Amino acid sequence: MIKLAVALALSIATCTAGAESNSPTVSLLFAGDIVLDGQPGKVIEQGHDPFAAFSDIINSADIRVGNLECVIATVGDPEDKNYNFRAHPRTLPILKQHFDAVSIANNHSGDFGRPAFEEMLGLLDQSGIKRFGGGHNLSEAHTPLIIERNGLRIALLGYNEFMPRSFEADEHGAGTAWSEDEQVSADIHKARDVYKADLVIPVMHWGWENEPHSSARQQQLAHLMINAGADLIIGGHPHVTEEIEYYRGKLIVYSVGNFMIDALDNAAQMRGWVMHFTLDRNGVKSWSTSVAHIDDNGIPTPALQEKSPCGTRESTQIDMCTNGK
Repeated sequence: MIKLAVALALSIATCTAGAESNSPTVSLLFAGDIVLDGQPGKVIEQGHDPFAAFSDIINSADIRVGNLECVIATVGDPEDKNYNFRAHPRTLPILKQHFDAVSIANNHSGDFGRPAFEEMLGLLDQSGIKRFGGGHNLSEAHTPLIIERNGLRIALLGYNEFMPRSFEADEHGAGTAWSEDEQVSADIHKARDVYKADLVIPVMHWGWENEPHSSARQQQLAHLMINAGADLIIGGHPHVTEEIEYYRGKLIVYSVGNFMIDALDNAAQMRGWVMHFTLDRNGVKSWSTSVAHIDDNGIPTPALQEKSPCGTRESTQIDMCTNGK
């Protein structure tokens, strides 16, 4: 009987390991805040590519995603606030070269009002850049973007939690998706049950600017999302990098920092992470970071020799690697 139990346990372990090794993998890249007005927009206007230094890194991934921290439009009036970002539609072909999808759930999507936001929705659709985290109404804003690669169905959800609460989509009006706890949990369940996603990845716009550590609210919401079934959480908005955590074996990147923006206030804002994830049906198999150094014109270059966080599912430990190795 003991021999039979041991043999059965070994058989189960072998089958589990075999199933995991046979699971298809997909590489996903995520870049932080991308603002295509100001100097990056001028570089594009002059016929150049501000993403050029990162082109090989970005385009090595199966799925390339970023946070579009500006509205792309020709209409609208600026809001009464310190920073308003609006890029010209001429920037879209360059963005399309490097990114498959963008989150529009952030505090700058509404900088020029609903007319500009609605124009951007149409322009992104026409250009072939997928979008999530916002839409023409509440239902669309909370609908996951499904990307299928190599037999894996990946659901991307985007949420804004910038205070004061504003520019939300409602039943009849365009805007961004807000991170109500019950709604977020329902969205995660729906992504799996209705949209049949193998993996669910919420992308969050949360926390406080220039804070190097996550807040209690970020941690509470991140844990809630994983308890609801999220496989990976990627955050931004603080404009600086924050810590990375494992919770119940799932990865939480609290803030990746900036990627392309010339509105920089301090040295910490001039350094961000580009995240690399290898995904399979069980979640994040391995991950690493590339450090982006951002110059005064908002243009990033990779710091290939700088150590930055990395890890694997087997260890659930945060290591430090050079260029992902």
